Amino acid sequence: MRKTITIIDTFGFLFRSYYALPPLKSKDGFPTGLLTGFMNFIANIGKDFQTDYLVFALDSKGDTFRNELFDQYKANRQEVPEDLLRQLPIAIEWVEKMGFKTASKVGFEADDIIASIAFDAKQKDLEVRIVSHDKDLYQLIDDDTIYLFDPIKKSIINEDKCIEKFGVTPKQFTDYQALIGDSADNIPGVKGIGAKTAEALIKEFGTLDNIYNNLENIEKARWKTLLETGKEMAFISKQLVTLKVDCHAIEEIEHFELPKENPILKIADTLIEFDLNRIIDRVNKEGLNYKTQIPKKVESFQFETILLNEKNRLFEVISSIKEDSFVAFDTETTDIDANNAKIVGFSFAYDDKKAYYVPISHFYLGVLEQISLEDAKEALKLLNNFKLIAQNFKYDYQIIKNNFDLEMNIYADTMLMSWLIDPSSKIGLDFVAQKYFNHTMIAFKDIVKKGENFSSVEIEKAALYASEDAIITYKLYFKLLELFKEEKLEHLLELGKSLEFEFTKVLANMEANGVKIDIKILEELKVKNASYIQSLTKEIYTQAQCEFNINSPKQLGEILFDKLSLKASKKTKSGYSTNEMVLQSLYEEHNIVPLLLNYREAYKLQSTYIEPLLQLALQTNDNRIYTSFLQTGTATGRLSSKNPNLQNIPVKSEAGAQIRSAFIPKEGYSLVGIDYSQIELRLLAHFSNDEALVEAFNNNLDIHRQTAVKIFGEEQADSKRAIAKSINFGLLYGMGSRKLADTLKIDPKEAKGYIQAYFEAFKSVKDYLKSIEDFILQNCYVETLLKRRRVFDFDSANGMQKAAFLREGVNTKFQGSAADLIKLSMLKIWEKYKNNNDIKMLLQIHDELIFEVKNERIDEITNDLVNIMENIVKLNIPLKVSKNVGKSWQELK
Repeated sequence: MRKTITIIDTFGFLFRSYYALPPLKSKDGFPTGLLTGFMNFIANIGKDFQTDYLVFALDSKGDTFRNELFDQYKANRQEVPEDLLRQLPIAIEWVEKMGFKTASKVGFEADDIIASIAFDAKQKDLEVRIVSHDKDLYQLIDDDTIYLFDPIKKSIINEDKCIEKFGVTPKQFTDYQALIGDSADNIPGVKGIGAKTAEALIKEFGTLDNIYNNLENIEKARWKTLLETGKEMAFISKQLVTLKVDCHAIEEIEHFELPKENPILKIADTLIEFDLNRIIDRVNKEGLNYKTQIPKKVESFQFETILLNEKNRLFEVISSIKEDSFVAFDTETTDIDANNAKIVGFSFAYDDKKAYYVPISHFYLGVLEQISLEDAKEALKLLNNFKLIAQNFKYDYQIIKNNFDLEMNIYADTMLMSWLIDPSSKIGLDFVAQKYFNHTMIAFKDIVKKGENFSSVEIEKAALYASEDAIITYKLYFKLLELFKEEKLEHLLELGKSLEFEFTKVLANMEANGVKIDIKILEELKVKNASYIQSLTKEIYTQAQCEFNINSPKQLGEILFDKLSLKASKKTKSGYSTNEMVLQSLYEEHNIVPLLLNYREAYKLQSTYIEPLLQLALQTNDNRIYTSFLQTGTATGRLSSKNPNLQNIPVKSEAGAQIRSAFIPKEGYSLVGIDYSQIELRLLAHFSNDEALVEAFNNNLDIHRQTAVKIFGEEQADSKRAIAKSINFGLLYGMGSRKLADTLKIDPKEAKGYIQAYFEAFKSVKDYLKSIEDFILQNCYVETLLKRRRVFDFDSANGMQKAAFLREGVNTKFQGSAADLIKLSMLKIWEKYKNNNDIKMLLQIHDELIFEVKNERIDEITNDLVNIMENIVKLNIPLKVSKNVGKSWQELK
């Protein structure tokens, strides 16, 4: 197997580490945030990634060849914070004291050192991991051998990520940078050429040379003029951004092996001086994760992979499984999209010694014997009699249902079990295998070639990969059982069994149903909105008295705050902030600001909703689109959706309403919307037992008007209802007087008075909200109605983060409990109507469920849905829902 060298972009990593962590200090006041992040990184070598060799690339002092080429290179670099400068040389000193190797050369930057080592390592047939997220290094990416690794996000940046982010390949990246320049390094590029233009030019012509060889073929006159004017700087910029690959070699590779002695304990005395005792304690207790060679599977994880590609042997093994056994199960397919995926094989394990792989549809020259679809279905039926355990069962359930028209049972989902223990933690199988078993799983990319799918993998390799999934899922189930017991969380496991595991089938069913789109409406809206964007663009240019890239925060900031002299918030290293909050604060200051806000909304609608939804609808014969619901997508427990995300379509805008009007029922059916009414306020009444709130809900009074009566009196109640509504909901989201003042556009003092009056009227509420915060501070978690937990890490939080944790905790109490209620309702409705074609559950949007119901049965079914949802649990106050019927989603509002 190919060995790996890891190259650290040292200054880049340390700078990012400094900004990623809170401003920690030692007892004597010396800053230690950067040092803490650095030592955590060292401690995690072998956990976050495996490597055989490692080197820290450093900048050399003084100018480089780039300064000779362009004397303004890096001339605008901002001063580095003093706290960072104090820690930087200490971290560099520690590198060598710990026994790691560094690399640098006078006249060259660390990026050149990285590029040269990567180039040399590639010639030596090494895999190269570059620890950095610096875009200047994207040009080095070669998916087969060289990739970046972001140490903060713990994610790999490969060719796909490069294309996704910039629209060009790594090989095109220097040409792309030559056009757009780099403000951070003061590389000019071609003045007036932005990212989108550069992307378009590179896509059309491929290289910088080819662009200039085809100037006469460039249709846009402005682009042609800009390129002609900026030609000299384009080619100078290309030289500036192109990294050298001949300034450093790794002739004696063994020198770059990881230190034989424990590097952290080697500088333990120094770490104690900086009060970094925790890292020493951790290493003494747990040791380090890395080894000098590619890690072997730990002894406890040795297992036998058995290929079952002969019918008689397959059924012989299944028949030997004892009744009532736990069986871990996993599928291998051609696609991550369950709607399009074809099954290739499946694996299973019923002890921690052996795992089995059943190949079904591998396809390559010389493929071994496989199990037929008919026999595979019979085998699956037999496995369905055992206690099936899966990691992300929803996917496997969909695959088996779509490929075999067979519904698999679920006993436990290890992904959901991990999420129930801590909904904020990573729950992927690769991560938990490393976390709990110190085991690095076989990477998908290592066995599936780029552009191919699992069906092309040799069966013997596939068996190893697939059986590993099954055996780890099996072991993980029992490991998580131990954790539930150790942490006294058995009630959460019971919640998994009673709700969360089976609920995966509800979501799978909804995803399979999809929702119909009226493509004519979207096509008309696309044209209309594009025209609106164009007119807004012209008006914005008129107000700005020049043309610029409106989607560039940097260029927009320069227009607003340099050219138009509007009052700016603090300027950061990346330029002025132009986010929505900033623009809203400038709303009355200049005519350009409302235009910009309208432009952003229209642009987002076009690019995020109108065009993608239309494209998806046109891909299916019946114009239905199919979203994916994520059960573990939020820490509060609310569902989220993706591909496409249907939960964030703007509610208040006219265009948002038009988009929802394109969601329609099929012929002979109507859409029915059932929405929990003021659910979070009802939960506040239930939990707090506030007399006034409980009375209002028990008497079916308008809670917002009642609040207005309590605060402003009967005479002003109607006129002040909107203010009361903002207060009611704001308190559940941790809104203070300043935020309320901004929302209502009133004086903070007046807002403070409103909140005080609210708490005087609803006396128990303030104490109850305070009790939630006290509980969180004491226990570091909050519980929902069904006792689901959201965990908070206060140990490593600064003051602002702690305050945010408390706000999120209060919000989770109510939003998470509302999520509990709607999931309970969805499960009960699905269990009752899952085989009934007169009703299909289509969407869940926070507190609302949307169904497609046959016209002849609307009254009967709708009344039953209302009854189920209003009586799903017994609270101190009644649950109420609103019901609406229409021929589009918008008509349900």
